[in-house]
Amino acid sequence: MNQRLTRHPRRAAAAAAVLLAAAAGCGGSSKSDTSPAASSSSAASSAAGSSGGSQGAESLQSDYERVVGDALPSVVQISTGSGLGSGVVYDGKGDIITNAHVVGRATQFRVTQPTGGTPLTATLVGTYPSGDIAVIRVSGGGGLKPAKFGDSTKLRVGQIVLAMGSPLGLTGTVTQGIVSALGRTVTSKDATDGASITVGDAIQTSAAINNGNSGGALVDLSSQVVGIPSAAALNPELGDSAAPGIGFAIPTATATRIADQLIATGKVTDSGRAALGVKVIGVVDRSGTPIGVGLADVPADSPAGKAGLKVGDVITAVNGSPTPDPTALSQVLVALKPGQQVKVDYIASDGSKQSANVTLGTLSA
Repeated sequence: MNQRLTRHPRRAAAAAAVLLAAAAGCGGSSKSDTSPAASSSSAASSAAGSSGGSQGAESLQSDYERVVGDALPSVVQISTGSGLGSGVVYDGKGDIITNAHVVGRATQFRVTQPTGGTPLTATLVGTYPSGDIAVIRVSGGGGLKPAKFGDSTKLRVGQIVLAMGSPLGLTGTVTQGIVSALGRTVTSKDATDGASITVGDAIQTSAAINNGNSGGALVDLSSQVVGIPSAAALNPELGDSAAPGIGFAIPTATATRIADQLIATGKVTDSGRAALGVKVIGVVDRSGTPIGVGLADVPADSPAGKAGLKVGDVITAVNGSPTPDPTALSQVLVALKPGQQVKVDYIASDGSKQSANVTLGTLSA
């Protein structure tokens, strides 16, 4: 399924970037509870009539209020010289997780808490554009309240979630929805340099995500952060206006894995993502139709190099999936794992069609 997505980091009143993206594949399911206890509970609720419904609504409202009170103080607005986005306080040292496309090339930031007050100064700890995660730090902690981070691997489709951030510059804004799907692959272009960024295992949510929400928090009803909102779909049939109820977030299992490495060393060496270890370019035929991914640099010790691929070879498929261009290659690789052996089909520099078994490596910074 081809879509257009927009990321939401950069401008307070207008979209900072409009990007081509593809969201494909899905995962996760929600099992219905058909146990006797659940059936009895359902019957009791029906018997209660309007009184039971009123009590249920009041309970849900109370849950919303509790979650907002618990989690919102940990969600901040991040301002750079070129725009703004959101961030989530990660620890007591003042480390804040956000999106790489929010920080862009900036190294100095202003951080505003949802309660307002004098903005705090923050500096860049590290950024990992390939996974769209970055960490900035307020020196001395700034009295910021760390958020509670939950286990995103336990999310279920249909689960209620709240998106918190600074859409359109409105600090401390909350929207609500559900987890619509799990395991999405989302590819978009960074407004900073136009590079394509592919995020795998993304959470799709119906909670409204608007300009400025990027880097904020997707929170469950246990007041735990389960995702970092990063993009929203655009509907080309409506002139690329926002597609209601289709937003995407990076799961915290991914975000915290990257953040921990950035905080420890300022770089990422264990991304958990598969790679061929090569530099590539798109290759087209005489009519301009993409036909594969050309290898522009193949280090001898890279996974591709060890398997015998060379500069000038053109990869046409990986693991049985066609790779007509670099974006397609990224989408295939993000669904694979380091150490996995895959078949790579390619056209050799002499024009012959070849294949090789490649043991995938790990995508680095």
